[in-house]
Amino acid sequence: MPRRDEVPVGEAVNGRRPTGLFVGLCTLDVIQLVDHVPASDEKVTAREQVVAAGGPAANAAATFSHLGGAARLLTALGAHPLGTEVTADLNRLGVTVSDLAADSVAPPAVSCVLVTAASGDRAVASTNASGHRVGPPDNLDALVAACDIAEFDGHHMELAVAAARAARAAGRPTVLDGGSWKDGTQRLLPSIDVAVCSADFHPPGASTPADTLRFLREHGVPWAAVSRGGQPLLWAGPGGGGTVDVPSVRVADTLGAGDVLHGALTHHLAVRGRLTSAAFVAALRAAALVASRSCESFGTRAWMRGSTERPGRRSPGAD
Repeated sequence: MPRRDEVPVGEAVNGRRPTGLFVGLCTLDVIQLVDHVPASDEKVTAREQVVAAGGPAANAAATFSHLGGAARLLTALGAHPLGTEVTADLNRLGVTVSDLAADSVAPPAVSCVLVTAASGDRAVASTNASGHRVGPPDNLDALVAACDIAEFDGHHMELAVAAARAARAAGRPTVLDGGSWKDGTQRLLPSIDVAVCSADFHPPGASTPADTLRFLREHGVPWAAVSRGGQPLLWAGPGGGGTVDVPSVRVADTLGAGDVLHGALTHHLAVRGRLTSAAFVAALRAAALVASRSCESFGTRAWMRGSTERPGRRSPGAD
């Protein structure tokens, strides 16, 4: 087996599309573009509305597929009509869904998102993964064996830990989307090769990005980075660390930018050779470019269609 600082990323994808396994949250997103977030008892009329599949793992899988990979999402949705429409939406984007709550008639998690037109800032209310408790499927080893790389968002933690351990045993590189620290994250870290976390990811005792990078290294993660919106990403690896600039763009909507960052990073890692410092920086730079472009249009899908940008502030929100 190679050392963990020389993860064999992309060795199995020569001559075919890379295959990614994405494990985590899938929601129904109701996204509305407003002039301002309403105050108590205030009603506002939205300029535009998007209803689409969402969630960190789902958006990352959609990005991976859009960039040319074959993506499978391992999640919990259920047989409720809203859940089946979410699955259909992802299928249209080229994502294969393995639903571990297929017998449930409860509605899927729903995220209600208000995006402020002038700034691209968003306000989100969501039930996240609280409605479903799922464990690993019987065919987990086969699903892992069929992928070239696996990505996790930390939701459905029991499932994530089992899948990450299976990926480690099968020699598949693993990527963590660290949006926020969750119960059980510490059990997941020993099976993670690459962790890219937002500035809101605060492990115990960590209050700065440098603290977070140090914590991850001490808990067995050899390659890590912290995204900070439009500021440069901070990264660290076995051979040192540094920063990666984030392209400046005219921001229309920051929703999902971090998910796009992880999907693009996972794709670029899957098609590269062994993970060295140069390869990690190149993958981060390429992923930051895709994430920044996704901020130029409203909603989580318009960037895939080459939508034109809207007025807004300059600087992407890739958290």
